[in-house]
Amino acid sequence: MFERFSSGYYLGRLYVTPGESETAAISRVQHEWVTEELYADGDGEGAERLDRPLVMKVDERHFPVIGAADIPQDTLAVPPSVLEDTRVENPPTLTEVLLAKADRAQQLLAMTDGCVAVDDLDDGSGGPAI
Repeated sequence: MFERFSSGYYLGRLYVTPGESETAAISRVQHEWVTEELYADGDGEGAERLDRPLVMKVDERHFPVIGAADIPQDTLAVPPSVLEDTRVENPPTLTEVLLAKADRAQQLLAMTDGCVAVDDLDDGSGGPAI
């Protein structure tokens, strides 16, 4: 579903579609899989939280993503207000999506208080966040 892309992101392809909620969502099963495989700290101690938001990026927009039972596999349901700010045309459209790695996601969520639709943030290097 996702492959390594850079030091801060994984790259995947999902069908991006308008959602009915103000929070972006993917299928609960895929959300749990991504959390276990890519966000787990790997120390094997204690239970991992499977409900914390992932952080994805479409075009220049970052946003938290939760798992939902009513979202089909390989689909990212994005709030219409966020979708309007992307170059996604005629959804649902198969689109390249960046998934922030766990440490980058934590940083983005902390910087924005978990806000939906975070504009591209500076990573401190003077350039875009990627």
